[in-house]
Amino acid sequence: MNFPAEQIHAVTSHKRRGAISNAFRYGVDYVLIDLENTAKTPILFSRNRFNLNSIHDVDHGGPLKEGSGAKWARKVFSEHGLISPGLKILLLTQPRFLMYSFNPVSFWLAFIGDALVAVISEVSTPFAQRHSYVCHQHDFTPITKDARMIRPKLLHVSPFQNIEGDYEFIFDIRPKHIDIRIIYRNENDGVIATLQGAREPLSSFGLLKAGLRRPLGALRTMILIHWQALRLKFKGAKYRTTPPSPKSEVS
Repeated sequence: MNFPAEQIHAVTSHKRRGAISNAFRYGVDYVLIDLENTAKTPILFSRNRFNLNSIHDVDHGGPLKEGSGAKWARKVFSEHGLISPGLKILLLTQPRFLMYSFNPVSFWLAFIGDALVAVISEVSTPFAQRHSYVCHQHDFTPITKDARMIRPKLLHVSPFQNIEGDYEFIFDIRPKHIDIRIIYRNENDGVIATLQGAREPLSSFGLLKAGLRRPLGALRTMILIHWQALRLKFKGAKYRTTPPSPKSEVS
């Protein structure tokens, strides 16, 4: 596996479970990048400097806005027992748009050869909080589309959901396509969230096309989050105040 970066023209969907239903489906643009690879990137994409789209290490790997990039991810995988000289770590995330950054969830994907063996789901909220969930199978056997990894919910993501309950993570990462599903369950309540899209080489043409089709990039994501929150409020969903951040950074 050897490439500097790819682009995913993806679709994300959310379906709320429980007494108050709500669902949406939006197009979204992600990049899949090896932050430890110094290969040249397209003209409209940069690492750690201004551009139409860019990735900055401070946005990922550690506390919100205080990240250290792939170094942090490699440390976390090592602390969980994943140590391999051939370990490749890729970041799947929305890039900054004209320096604006917000990602509800990004994914650090760990590969040995072509096999996905672990994932860190880096969850961030509009309330300036972040928590990361490490997913892997016993003895780091390959994660396939049939694997189901359960983690307790620790972060206050939505003001219309409790913190109680569990996440079920499902990853289907193929050479030409990604399909990620996160199912939150809390008795009769919960949310089913998906991210699906085709992989293609990152290019300035692709970035420009995405910018014309879905203007504002990550800023558009933030606007849509507030729009959906307003819809839930009008439907009568109970608003919960934001509790303190989880004591642990990773679980």
